Amino acid sequence: MARQDETVRQQKKSKIIEAAVEVFAEKGFYNANVRDVARRAGVADGTIYVYFKGKDDLLISLFEQKMENILIDFNHKLEKITDPLHRLQEFVRTYFEMIKNDIHLAEVFQVELRQSSKFLKDYHNQKFLDFLNIIATILKDGIDIGFFRENINIDVAKIMIFGAIDEVARQWILGADDKYSLPEASEQVSYTLIHGFIRA
Repeated sequence: MARQDETVRQQKKSKIIEAAVEVFAEKGFYNANVRDVARRAGVADGTIYVYFKGKDDLLISLFEQKMENILIDFNHKLEKITDPLHRLQEFVRTYFEMIKNDIHLAEVFQVELRQSSKFLKDYHNQKFLDFLNIIATILKDGIDIGFFRENINIDVAKIMIFGAIDEVARQWILGADDKYSLPEASEQVSYTLIHGFIRA
């Protein structure tokens, strides 16, 4: 019985999080309120506070759950690829594919997370660090087998790589889609990164 209750609890929590993704994307995090999320989820306003302390806590929980799924997906797609060059290409391709396939979540991650002072100042973002370390592992493996230059500073490079794909994706979300497609962006970013890191 306890296990069944916990399952129901997790299902309701996930339903609220999915509703929050839609509401934050449509209204913006700053303009949205807990009542909007409750209505979208089909629950009473007070139910939100059973699971979350408030709107900021809901946003952080949303990020935690979604990032966990993203980490699993990325690791699954990359684990069978041994060539570091192809792994880096697949990382970039998967990132842009994720943006295109879930535009509401992409808007929340790319735009609305920046509206929460609690997320930016007080939250220890371990999931994001784990995500960056996927890039770091690709680079390290490439250096170890002589594909990438030995003088690459991995800590700098992983942030640079993420920053490049993140900003290209953000501009696409904000309306640059008439200037380039995500598949085109994926190909160009991958080419530029690989030729910047590859050993001559």
